[in-house]
Amino acid sequence: MPLTLPTGDVTHVIQLAIAPVFLLTAVGTMLNVLVSRLGRTVDRRRVLVAALPALDAVLAGEVHRELDYVERRVRLIYTAIFLAVSAALLICLLIALAFLDALIGINLAQTIAILFMLAMLALIGCLGLFMREVYLGVNTVACPIQ
Repeated sequence: MPLTLPTGDVTHVIQLAIAPVFLLTAVGTMLNVLVSRLGRTVDRRRVLVAALPALDAVLAGEVHRELDYVERRVRLIYTAIFLAVSAALLICLLIALAFLDALIGINLAQTIAILFMLAMLALIGCLGLFMREVYLGVNTVACPIQ
């Protein structure tokens, strides 16, 4: 089992790895958006929690209701980030296995296909949670605390 390949074979493997690399770029962009939303949501939670001791009972009730929504949003974003990172790791693993398949000559096509399907399922889950979080963010009635 030689660990060398003709240049044409390596070029072919690189060509096959291009699509997953573009997908990896998209997942990275998605992670950037999710982390940004998480930061803004956590900042809002800090503002609300800091203002809570000085509020009257009516306004404190509004703050608690908004904090419930903020907590749901944080959980959704955190889970979406977990799924996006999982998808990215699966994509990296399938790219590595594609090169390993070409170098060693064992047939890993089925394993690579399964990794790709798992990556797609993780990305679909991430996007679904992102959509739900955006819906909550847009439809949450914010209390008048700045």
